[in-house]
Amino acid sequence: MSEHDNIRGLVRKKYGQRAQAGTCGCGQAACCNDKPQLSQALGYTEEQLTSLPQGADLGLGCGNPTALASLQGGEIVLDLGSGAGIDCFLAAQAVGDQGRVIGVDMTPEMIERARENARSHKAENVEFRLGEIENLPVADASVDVVLSNCVINLSPDKPRVFSEAHRILRPGGQMVVSDIVLLRDLPQEIRSSVEAYVGCLAGAWKKEDYLAAIRTAGFRELRVLKEEPADAALPEVAGMSSGNGPLAVSLTLQATKPSLG
Repeated sequence: MSEHDNIRGLVRKKYGQRAQAGTCGCGQAACCNDKPQLSQALGYTEEQLTSLPQGADLGLGCGNPTALASLQGGEIVLDLGSGAGIDCFLAAQAVGDQGRVIGVDMTPEMIERARENARSHKAENVEFRLGEIENLPVADASVDVVLSNCVINLSPDKPRVFSEAHRILRPGGQMVVSDIVLLRDLPQEIRSSVEAYVGCLAGAWKKEDYLAAIRTAGFRELRVLKEEPADAALPEVAGMSSGNGPLAVSLTLQATKPSLG
């Protein structure tokens, strides 16, 4: 088994446990009794949170990409690493009955939980598919908007994820991603920590490398929409700031697949 497969297996196991237990926090258990407050700190409004099915918010994000994606009625949206469905259900409200939202997650327990949330919420324009974000079960050029919230940092093959997002988007389509990126190198003890990887930190890339991978995948008009210290999503990094500023930031960005011609 390759190192990439080992990492995916570890992430699948840990997030499967979280789906069943309802724990939270981009991997951090410390905030699990306070998910609404955590989500509001990440940019979700109280109105958005109260509109969700119970159990859709596991506190696993590091931003609110749906709030910055300018979704339109009738669009087809895909959420990479959809978890229990929080961003899918918010996107479904924005695209309306004529639109459609697809969530993809590699963890069977998350898919089961998300599908149950959809049934209980009678969200008929949302579906959840089991699959890896490096190999999306979605046709070429079939999606208007790709969303992701604190998931790509967990992938051992980030360039492949961006290539897949580019593949499934229609020309002119948008990718809006919230993720954890590094501003400086991690200490060795964190880089080698399995728990830190599952907690969205050890697998994070330097900001410049992350943005370069998006451009290499073929995206253009790359814009950083929001950037702030990652303390809310990753409380353990709060004490790692130095005279050089924060160690990691929560970044929300937008990029475009070029139109034909």
